[in-house]
Amino acid sequence: MAQLNLNLTPQFKKDLEKYMKHRGFKTKSEALRSALHEIVLMISTSKKSDFSSWLGAGLKAETRQNRRFKSEDDLWGA
Repeated sequence: MAQLNLNLTPQFKKDLEKYMKHRGFKTKSEALRSALHEIVLMISTSKKSDFSSWLGAGLKAETRQNRRFKSEDDLWGA
């Protein structure tokens, strides 16, 4: 199984905890898999299923303040 690592913003963490409580999930992993599966099903069954609405979504997320690498050059130069 592939692994996906996420950094949660404080607001997203609160929303995820509400979702977990509402749906009865015990772990964040289980809740995230379920939520993502629901979203993918919803999008794939809609009339517009080309996922173009996802373009740029990552750029809207908050960035980490304490970055491990200062630049992409530092990342690949290590």
